[in-house]
Amino acid sequence: MLSFHHRRPLFAVASGLAALALFGGVADAEPAPPFTELLRQAQSTAPRLAEARAEIARAEGLARQASAFPNPTIGLEVENFSGSGPFQGISQAETTASLGQTLELGGKRSARIAAGQAEVQASRQRAARAQADFGFDLASAYAEAEATDRRLVLARETLSLAEEDARISRAFVEAGREPDLRRIQADASLQAARASVEEAQAARSTAFANLTALAGSPRPITSIAISLLDQAPVLGVAGLAATTAPGLRVAQAEREAATRRLSFERRRAVPDVNVSLGFRRFEDSNASAFVAGVSVPLPLFDRNRGNISAVQAEVSAAEARLNAARLDAEAALRSGMARQQAAEARLSASKDGELAAREAYRLTRIGYEGGKLSLAELLVARRALTDARTQTIAAAVDRVNAQAALTRLSGAPGPGESK
Repeated sequence: MLSFHHRRPLFAVASGLAALALFGGVADAEPAPPFTELLRQAQSTAPRLAEARAEIARAEGLARQASAFPNPTIGLEVENFSGSGPFQGISQAETTASLGQTLELGGKRSARIAAGQAEVQASRQRAARAQADFGFDLASAYAEAEATDRRLVLARETLSLAEEDARISRAFVEAGREPDLRRIQADASLQAARASVEEAQAARSTAFANLTALAGSPRPITSIAISLLDQAPVLGVAGLAATTAPGLRVAQAEREAATRRLSFERRRAVPDVNVSLGFRRFEDSNASAFVAGVSVPLPLFDRNRGNISAVQAEVSAAEARLNAARLDAEAALRSGMARQQAAEARLSASKDGELAAREAYRLTRIGYEGGKLSLAELLVARRALTDARTQTIAAAVDRVNAQAALTRLSGAPGPGESK
């Protein structure tokens, strides 16, 4: 009786060593930590998340600048000197030192501060969306890397079975029990199995390289120590709401930021007042006096109407994006819950199908070795077993992706995470 599991540890070690060789050496590589640990580590190493944090810092800096008062102006003026007649020299000079300050009217500063704070909140919501998207992508990459590892094991086990089938076929041909055509068919199947191993090795190397790059790991990740594909989902379909979707929250924050900018632009149309206070020295009479002034710009040509119209359009666009985000979140949540349920059913059915295909191949192999069944039937049974096992792997990946998609939409714990 054949076993399809006893080779798995050996194949796993071999596939890991092959990947290590491709990455440049065992000393510079390491297995991936559990998904939740890798996600935690990636908070400080992933370039995508670093960019999101930088955007928050940028918005916070602009918000701090928005609270600044206009700088005062210090002036020094000297009049009536070095002229002609009585104004020769500096005996008739008048020297004035002044201090001026712009007074913002119409609530400009408070509106500017509110707009800056709204931009900070929008950047934080965008960072939360980037975090959710990153968690989804990392879970998908983690699951795909583990799946390619399993596909490589499957390809090598299939190659082992093909080699055994080819050996038996040659023995039957030499004994005259089968025509030479059967040997050719078995050899062709063997070559196809070898090509599948090469393809699986390349796919595995690519998947682990993508996982390493996405996580920003300083050393190449070359194996999966703790399975994510075998973990049951922790997120149920009851009680989820689209209002927690990061995309919807971003749209709400961006609409608020646009509304605050519109308020500020409207207040900018109010003229500011410039006041000054100074001290003047008269050289001819050795006297001094205080001077004061007020200036207000006349809003004849620039009333900031263009900026107001532009930001009004931004508010309208933000409203449209918010409505679209609300509808998208609701539709995505409904489809995500349906996809998760379908993925669970598909995985269960795939496992049952794999058990049936495994038993069918075992019985077909016994029949072939006993001379009761043909090689063609054996090849068909082996192919069915390979397809069934491939489907099980694909179903496990799809379940992880479905769970990760719900996590991204709802903000609930992701695959392999606890609440």
